[in-house]
Amino acid sequence: MSELKTAYQHCHRIAKQHYENFPVASIFLPRRLRPAVTVIYCFARNADDLADEGDISQEERLSALDMMGEELEKIQNKESSDDPVFIALADVINKYEIPIEPFYDLLSAFRQDVTKTRYRDFGELMSYCRRSANPVGRILLYLYSEANERNIALSDGICSALQLINFLQDIEQDYRENNRIYLPLEEMQKYHVTEMHIRNRLSDYSVKRLLDFQIERARKMLKAGAPLATQLGGRIGFELKLIIFGGTRILYRLHNQDGSYFSRPRLRTRDKAWVLWRSLFPK
Repeated sequence: MSELKTAYQHCHRIAKQHYENFPVASIFLPRRLRPAVTVIYCFARNADDLADEGDISQEERLSALDMMGEELEKIQNKESSDDPVFIALADVINKYEIPIEPFYDLLSAFRQDVTKTRYRDFGELMSYCRRSANPVGRILLYLYSEANERNIALSDGICSALQLINFLQDIEQDYRENNRIYLPLEEMQKYHVTEMHIRNRLSDYSVKRLLDFQIERARKMLKAGAPLATQLGGRIGFELKLIIFGGTRILYRLHNQDGSYFSRPRLRTRDKAWVLWRSLFPK
């Protein structure tokens, strides 16, 4: 068995061990692209685990992420690697002519997760989204050979919006598990929301006003990027519609939560039916 084939199989095993909102097993993803997407997922999954999982020190996390950066440098310099993930990743990058920068950006965001737990304003948060979310969309556009300037701009808007939606779903969990707050402190202060609200799951009118503001902004960002789904068309366009309308429905559920504003909303069967219907018959 060749070294490259073994590397791809290694990545496939890692991907099967995790469940994420990453299109590894999507039935709408062309079969020819699934191995490449699995390798990219594996790279991101490993980096994410280094930033968050286990009981290792901050210094050890950063050192391990630096080693991943050194592996990217090997790919950039056309040097060989002994790591199966990076053997496969080098093949994907070369085959689909993907720039190396999105992978460096992802590593930068994971390093930031290790050291930064608060965001002063929305600009700081968007700088993080630019490196933590937008690279995934850009990489997928390269896989589909659709990475022109307009598509990238629309994709960035969608990916940042989805990242913001994810933050809104996991406010309490991020705080409890990793002491992170992804709500801009400037906006929390404006709406008279403190860490005590999150710590005690205090769902008062101040929290409602703050979250409604966040929800509406994410909705507008998602809507602004939505023309990309029509622009791309075909299977990728349909999958993108599912993602966009899925995000829209989550925002709807966030806005209409009863009781606790810190609970993670779940899409019910009728929500999923709505997402599918809107994707098949957009207005």
